[in-house]
Amino acid sequence: MSEEFNKYFETNKQTWDKKVDVHARSKFYDIEIFKKGKSSLKRYELEALGDVSGKSLLHLQCHFGQDTLSWSRMGAQCTGVDISEKGIELAKQLSEELQLEATFVCCNVLNTSDYIKDQFDIVFTSYGVIGWLPDLKPWARMIAERLEPGGVFYIVEFHPIVWMFDYLGETPEIKYGYHQKEVIYEEYKGTYADTNSDMLSKEFGWNHGLGEVVSSLSEAGLDIEYLREYDASPYEIFPGLLEKEKGMFETKDKLYPLIFAIKAIKG
Repeated sequence: MSEEFNKYFETNKQTWDKKVDVHARSKFYDIEIFKKGKSSLKRYELEALGDVSGKSLLHLQCHFGQDTLSWSRMGAQCTGVDISEKGIELAKQLSEELQLEATFVCCNVLNTSDYIKDQFDIVFTSYGVIGWLPDLKPWARMIAERLEPGGVFYIVEFHPIVWMFDYLGETPEIKYGYHQKEVIYEEYKGTYADTNSDMLSKEFGWNHGLGEVVSSLSEAGLDIEYLREYDASPYEIFPGLLEKEKGMFETKDKLYPLIFAIKAIKG
């Protein structure tokens, strides 16, 4: 990775280190309820992966490990990876406190294979992950390296159309290209988990269309089982969403999907 990209990653890492403290206190993540047994996993990933008992699972960009530990509660043998040292530190604390067996590794997700040599039955990643990566080809190659033959990769992610909007003004407006290659920089107070927080988020990100996501995985040697698009998001993080059914949010007019999911197999 170039020196320029390393600077972007370092800025993002510093922001995510600060986010951990804010998110750990937020209602959005509700750690106390999680500690009492509530799963942080959502409908799409639970339906897609089903019974994970006894399976090895690598969770990419795991933040502070709630989803990783939720899979662990379901019987998976889990390893979580994240760029934030604060996030991994909290994940380890939660794992120890809850007496759940899970391994957590701090590294840039693109460098996962430098830190982890095992292969897994499942590689999983979700909700707000690929936008932090400038190039998906090394990401996809790493996923293929870390999967057992016959292993499953599953991503459930916010649809690239939603990232065409700038949400920092009073009304969201389309500002960024669907195929935009240039880096996007945003600076704002608060986070998606606590919009009232005084913390300053400084973030560099990249847009990736569905064609790029699918092609990167296919070129890395994975067989695409499906690509699905959904109108409903399990997270109310965009302005103007309506709760159509409990815990699921849609745009008023449903002119574009909010979520996509890909399931792929290593042949």
